[in-house]
Amino acid sequence: MNKPATPPAVLFVCVHNAGRSQMAAAFLTALAGDGVRVRSAGSAPADSVNPAVVEAMREVGIDLAAETPKVLTTEAVRTSDVVVTMGCGDTCPVFPGKRYVDWALDDPAGRGVEAVRPIRDEIERRVRGLLAELGVGPAR
Repeated sequence: MNKPATPPAVLFVCVHNAGRSQMAAAFLTALAGDGVRVRSAGSAPADSVNPAVVEAMREVGIDLAAETPKVLTTEAVRTSDVVVTMGCGDTCPVFPGKRYVDWALDDPAGRGVEAVRPIRDEIERRVRGLLAELGVGPAR
């Protein structure tokens, strides 16, 4: 009997791990289920997830209230197949053979929910595109 293939591992990285990377990880988890291993981290993590981000995600049925920002580690990068950066600059460790994608997105820090919604929607669009590239269908 063949062992099932290991799902691809995706790491989303931004500076504070309080907005963009949290939204991206939540969308990928919601859409891919067990089809992808998902993590997020920040190069300088905040104390908590941005409340406007929590509210904007709640509007689309995803609850981030219990999430906490996590620090970026070299181990997290090393064990990921795809690393999606969102404004972490040169602080993201680079390993040969890893696929790196940089998503230029506005930072939701200090913005209200009205400003976060278009960022959220763009992240969802990009996550759906990433799912298609990985050959993983939505879990729904």
